[in-house]
Amino acid sequence: METRTDDVFVTPEQLCIGLYVHIDLPWFSHPFSFSSFRIKSADQISTLRGLGVKQFRVDPSRSDKMPEATTGATEAAAAPAAETAPLSPAEAERVQRTRLLAERKEKLAHMEKAFAKAATIMRNINRNLLSNPRDCLQEVGGLVDQMVGAFLNEPEIALHVMGEKAGGEEVYFHGLNVAILSMMLAREMGMTAEDTRVLGLGAMFHDIGLMEIPDKVLKKNIDEMNHAERELRKLHNDYGLKIAKRVGLPESVQAIIAQHHENADGSGYPKGLKGEAIAQPARIVAMVNHYDNLCNPADISRALTPHEALSLMFSQRRAKFDAQALQLMIRCLGVYPPGSVVKLSNESIALVQSVNPAKPLRPWVLLYDAKVPKEEAISINLEDDPSLNIVKAVRPIQLPTAVFEYLNPRKRVTYYFDANSSNPAKGQ
Repeated sequence: METRTDDVFVTPEQLCIGLYVHIDLPWFSHPFSFSSFRIKSADQISTLRGLGVKQFRVDPSRSDKMPEATTGATEAAAAPAAETAPLSPAEAERVQRTRLLAERKEKLAHMEKAFAKAATIMRNINRNLLSNPRDCLQEVGGLVDQMVGAFLNEPEIALHVMGEKAGGEEVYFHGLNVAILSMMLAREMGMTAEDTRVLGLGAMFHDIGLMEIPDKVLKKNIDEMNHAERELRKLHNDYGLKIAKRVGLPESVQAIIAQHHENADGSGYPKGLKGEAIAQPARIVAMVNHYDNLCNPADISRALTPHEALSLMFSQRRAKFDAQALQLMIRCLGVYPPGSVVKLSNESIALVQSVNPAKPLRPWVLLYDAKVPKEEAISINLEDDPSLNIVKAVRPIQLPTAVFEYLNPRKRVTYYFDANSSNPAKGQ
């Protein structure tokens, strides 16, 4: 946050009910749904004081009450940079590798916090939507805006779908997976900011009708359901549409909820719509929903790698999807999406870090080398080394323990979205 001379600040001790406060911390670093709000309770004041912030920026025009004394903005004096002795080329390269890996880990940690917080907000929204629709819709709209700042504004950073399954939380992770990737595709397709926002709302709510399906059905694998159970589960589109109308979701969002299982070739449900009879946002969500279900099914042993999922969708199922959206997703995720473990032509094992849209078969990779410390692992651009090729994708479960721990592939699928990657620092 850039400090302005007209900013007004208060100390934690000056916080009071009615004060409109801005928390100038990353969105995922505090427990509140929004980073700006009007204080309503003593509990909020106590939580704010526990954040360790020395002063809070406030908006007098939006505050119901102001403390007696406030302070103007202050500028911290910049500490002089320490001088360092010059490094040898080999040492400089090692330091650079270590720094890039540390930066990547820090970005991953930040992304995990942001995603986990978004999942928590989604859980609360779903629990309270029917009883308090007005506040919940305002909160989910704010969540979409926060997600734009946390994820979409930095497409060169990994879009991580992270975290192990935690009880019944899968539905919230799935909704966020679909929402974030759908919005990123929408931005690349040139959709307006408002249309992208609507798409995000629809994607987050696309499975809302599942709350009407009994748990004993939801917890079954699709292949284990009998005909009646499969037909019951298919009703979640209709149930979701009814809920959307009841709580007042926009018609454009309703269309996504109703049509997110329709296929471009007419093989979907509930109405068997074809092609452009399906709303464009619903076509995007249907495709991303299918992809995430392949990568993160209820039975994790049946999960496909991102490479396998994209290959299946393109080679055997592409008639089901919007052609433009599918091509764009493959270009942006890459033939071997980051997070994929691959075997190279020299028998090396590597982790794909970032895509190369111009040459999707030649991404940046992180090499496993037992002789090199994990903290200094070597990244190479396969475009710069024509002697090396990717032979095949490897499932993480097939890796020896030492290789798995070195490369540290995620237990749940890691996505990455990069429409213009050319930097080894970009990636997981």
